[in-house]
Amino acid sequence: MAFAQALHARGVELVSTGGTAKTLAGAGLPVREVAALTGFPEMMDGRVKTLHPMIHGGLLARRDDADHQAAMEAHAIAPIDLLVVNLYPFEATVARGADFEETIENIDIGGPAMLRSAAKNHEGVAVIVDPDDYALVLAEITEGGTTAETRRLLAAKCFARTAAYDAAIASWFARELKQPFPARMTIAGTRRQALRYGENPHQAAAFYVTEPGRPGLPTATQLQGKDLSYNNLADTDAAFELVCDFDEPAVAIIKHANPCGVAIAEDPAMAWKKALASDPVSAFGGIVAINREISAALAQELTALFLEVVIAPSVAAAALPILATKKNLRVLTTGGLLPKDRNTLTYRSLGGGFLAQEGDFGEVAETDRKCVTQRPPSTDEMRDLAFAWKVVKHVKSNAIVLARDGATVGIGMGQTNRVDSVWIAAKRMAEGPGAGPCVVASDAFFPFADGLNAAVAAGATAAIQPGGSVRDSEVIEAANEKGVAMLFTGMRHFRH
Repeated sequence: MAFAQALHARGVELVSTGGTAKTLAGAGLPVREVAALTGFPEMMDGRVKTLHPMIHGGLLARRDDADHQAAMEAHAIAPIDLLVVNLYPFEATVARGADFEETIENIDIGGPAMLRSAAKNHEGVAVIVDPDDYALVLAEITEGGTTAETRRLLAAKCFARTAAYDAAIASWFARELKQPFPARMTIAGTRRQALRYGENPHQAAAFYVTEPGRPGLPTATQLQGKDLSYNNLADTDAAFELVCDFDEPAVAIIKHANPCGVAIAEDPAMAWKKALASDPVSAFGGIVAINREISAALAQELTALFLEVVIAPSVAAAALPILATKKNLRVLTTGGLLPKDRNTLTYRSLGGGFLAQEGDFGEVAETDRKCVTQRPPSTDEMRDLAFAWKVVKHVKSNAIVLARDGATVGIGMGQTNRVDSVWIAAKRMAEGPGAGPCVVASDAFFPFADGLNAAVAAGATAAIQPGGSVRDSEVIEAANEKGVAMLFTGMRHFRH
């Protein structure tokens, strides 16, 4: 309304569709309804109102083309110099779970058509799709008119908006038709943050949101600290995804996209202590995610170590001044956790293309884990195996997790063979929590018995792995010889 009033004050004639026209007229502004301009009434529940030559001729006519000007004069078409459109809220309609028919009715047709016409003819028409641009346009109109540079920038923004709008519609249809991988796929995002640089200082970067309502970084509020970097964002996302896999209070410490300490406990502060004990050296300068509110007691523990980022659903009021003592610590609150039934796609860029796949949300029920050894796991071992299996899917392959009492005690990742990952995990355990009985989780099968034997030598008394190797019998035999219990899940968790 304020924008329309400012335009009127600057001598701009207002033309609008029915609903908006009534609102403007109710505020005392002179406005001409589109139906009066076109000489054709709105019809079909408003589906047809602006799709008319009097509108599109006024938007598309070139001001420097004599034939265009002659056509306008012959058909009494007036030029339209400024177009402002707020599209039907299709994305918001989908986000609130509207039914099929209501969603269809929120697909805007006339709006995108006018926007494309105006943007194509930006040499003579200014087009606005973002209220943030109102002030700029008003300022230029006050100075005599919009500049060619501004009109070009507005046109580019317009085409990006209509492309994203159409992408949202196409994605919704694909989901409705249960076609997650259609022949054509467009990923649309809204820039949330321009970053100082990417993974390295010589790389430019920005953060785009594709699912605005998804708990995590898209919904996060930064309470304090410096701006997040590209690497901060990637690591924070990995940490938050991990803790959302647990129902119990959980803490994850991430370094370079890999967990270096994960734990569950009845109290988040205790979970933090257990996670930190897993690898206190690597935790320095790490990213921490908690799936519960940060209490004052937990804040005291967190501020005792240099950390880059802490993310949690919320922060208790009493914890805020404690966290504030670390002024460079970024503290983020998400307002909630990811739902267990999340089914979003994940993407990875390739040269000239990208890969798309369903997220790794696969779980194996306890009743579907097959004991393949003579000795079944004890109750305590079973609990730790279930914990380690949840963690291992968040570790880069080849992934090995050693766990004890609901906490990681050693993690090995990213090696070209599984034995090396076991050795790294065992080294971390020896240097941190200390050698002793533990369980081992492997993201993929042990191709030979050597990896299992190395884990047993480090203290593993039970193992969980997918199984499926041609040498499964050799691995099972090695486990039986050493009295180790082993479960097969039938599901692997590669993470490259």
